[in-house]
Amino acid sequence: MAAVVVGSLLGIWLQQFFPEHIQDIIFQAIGLGTLVIGMTMALRVPEGGMLIFVFSLILGGVIGAGLHLKSGIESSVNYFFSFGDDQFGEGLTTAFLLFCVGSMTIVGAIEEGIHGKRELLLVKSTLDGITSVALAAVFGWGVLFSIIPMLIFQGGLTILANKGRNFFTDRRIKLLSATGGALIIAVGINLLKLGTVDIENLLPALLLAGLVPLRKPTTPGLVSD
Repeated sequence: MAAVVVGSLLGIWLQQFFPEHIQDIIFQAIGLGTLVIGMTMALRVPEGGMLIFVFSLILGGVIGAGLHLKSGIESSVNYFFSFGDDQFGEGLTTAFLLFCVGSMTIVGAIEEGIHGKRELLLVKSTLDGITSVALAAVFGWGVLFSIIPMLIFQGGLTILANKGRNFFTDRRIKLLSATGGALIIAVGINLLKLGTVDIENLLPALLLAGLVPLRKPTTPGLVSD
């Protein structure tokens, strides 16, 4: 959180030195990088988990749309953070997904919760701090305030891992990371204006991917006479 705060403040300060055409190219570069990150993560679906991966995205989107998550999140952001900036909510959501649904976040938080190891989270914080500079230079204050959902998500994962050590198997972590990758691809699509994806409505897919039972595929044996 501290790394993101420092990086965001630096990025917000740098905004004044970036003319509009420079901000546009940064925006496009972030969009392309986001697509690559998302695709890399989404390809990590474990063997036998593809149906759950697709099912989580579909049902998660239906649940999110039924609960009107997108409008609810936008209303909450406008209510609590009235900066008069249309990009505030987009910056908060984009930063949260990039910082919190990657494999480094999930594995790092779980390692801290189970073994007390923080090395991976320290490496991740350095990367997040650097990334937040570029994001805040485009989106502004929304990136800084992404530390609030970051605290809830990342801290919650650490506590859950500490309490339920057997729950977070390697296959479940890969499925969570792949589902997060799909959402990050959606972020890249929106950033590059290739389409419009209601990312907020898809957020329940992460919860479903983590809760649905994932069984290890079995190799069929030989049938004898």
